[in-house]
Parts: sequence; C-alpha cells; structure tokens
Amino acid sequence: MAWLETLVNGALLGGLYGLLGIGLALVFGVMRVVNIAHGEFMVLAAYFAVMLVSLFPHVHPLFVLLPVVLAAFAVGYLYQAAIVNRVVRAPDPLAPLLLTFGVSIVLRNLMVEVFGADVRALPLGELSRASINLFGLRIGVMPLLTLVASVLLFLLLQWGLKRTRFGRVVRATADRRDIVRLFGIKPDRVYNIVMGLSLALGAIGGVLLAVRSSFTPFSGVERLLIAFEVVVLGGLGSFWGALLGGIVLGMAQLAGLKWDPNAGLLYGHLLFFVMLLIRPAGLAANRA
Repeated sequence: MAWLETLVNGALLGGLYGLLGIGLALVFGVMRVVNIAHGEFMVLAAYFAVMLVSLFPHVHPLFVLLPVVLAAFAVGYLYQAAIVNRVVRAPDPLAPLLLTFGVSIVLRNLMVEVFGADVRALPLGELSRASINLFGLRIGVMPLLTLVASVLLFLLLQWGLKRTRFGRVVRATADRRDIVRLFGIKPDRVYNIVMGLSLALGAIGGVLLAVRSSFTPFSGVERLLIAFEVVVLGGLGSFWGALLGGIVLGMAQLAGLKWDPNAGLLYGHLLFFVMLLIRPAGLAANRA
C-alpha cells in the first residue's frame, strides 16, 4: 500500500511537471524555438507571487495567481516582440538558442540583485497540509487540486487550438508562415501571443511549484531541465504527451526517493536517459 501511495502521489506531482513543460512545448511546436529562459521566467513569476502576498497579507496566496498570470502574459508578449522575433527565422538555428540563453543569464543575475539569494517559498497554511483518505490512501488536497487544474488547462489549450479561429491561425502559422501572410495574418503577432501564453502557463506551474518546494534565483535551471525532460518524454509536438511525460517523471522521482532517500531527481533523469535510448520519439509522438 505504501508503494501504491507513492506512485499515486508521483502521478499528482507529474500533473505539476506537465504544467512546467506545456509552455515550452507550445513555443517549440509553433516557432521551432527552444526558450532557454523558460525556467527563469517561472522563477520570476514565483518571486512576483511572493511579493504580492507580502504586500497583501490578508489575501490567500492562490488568489495572486490571476495577476501573476496576466503579468506573465504581458512579459511574454513583450519579450517575443522586442527580442525573440529578431532571430526566430534567422538562418543560423543556434541564434534563438544563444539569445534565449543570454536572456536567462541576465534574468538570473537580475533576480539575485533585486531579491537576493535567500531561499524563498510560498506557504499556503493549512491547505498545504490538508489530505483526504481515498480508498485507504492518504492523498494531499493541494496536489490533487494541482492535477485537476493541469488537466483542465490542457483541455482548454487543446480546445482553443483545435476549435477556435485563433487556434487555426496558430496551427496555420506553425505550418506555413509565408502562406498565411497572403491572408493578412502577421506571423510575428501570432508568435507574440503564443509566447505570452507560454509564459502564462509557465507562471502557473512556477507558482504552484513554489507552494510545494523552496526556490532561489538559481532554481530556473532545475525547472527548465524538468520542463525539457517532460516535453521530450511525452514527444515533441504533443501537448497531451507533455502531461503524460510529467506523470511518468513524477512517479519515477518519488519512487526513486522512496527506494533511495538521497537520490533526489536521479531516477527521473535515469528514466529520461533510458527512454531516449528506447523510444526517442517520445511516449505520445504525433498525437498532438
């Protein structure tokens, strides 16, 4: 029963990991760009949430999600418009990678300068300790809510891309950037919105992860690594694959910690390496 409880909690953690990866998958799927600064933007969102909670101590920490998400969307829009669009179609494929890597270094050092290097967290009080008994298993309320929120966000994103006019524009721009110009669509503006959505989704994951664990300005690398592993495990271009990859990674991590308490993320990384050897296309390739 203890191992079953570990795997269930790992699946709940995986829902959060899926949120960390979905924004990265969205940008790569539409622009074929890997945003190396994605982790730093998630940490920046967590710092913004902590700052809002300190300014409004009587407001529940979860209520600050809305202004954080709106701010993340605005930052993503401006980040794409002012910086990434300059290199998104550069002849050298390394140009976007190097540029976003440079942005990540600047953001990391800027956060150290502004917030310091102290460890921070976003406490939820009783909600973070609340649990329910489900078929004899002790399940945390907050991890369960996180998984439900992840599934709902994945459903909403999938519906938006498949069923709305803007979703069709995004898919057409991802497939044939030059052709959509003939219909009066400006690809750069589409990219701006896509990056805004990516950072908004990443902000949700960043804030919820700050509730679960502590963070510093240097935590962006760890979050980027998890997001990257989630996307590759699930399959590039597959949104539901990102959720599946997150669940598998979360289960591997907690099972590894139960087997070896000093392992940390080791067994999750080992699973990622083995999956690259066995199925490099991912668990749900071509099932976007």
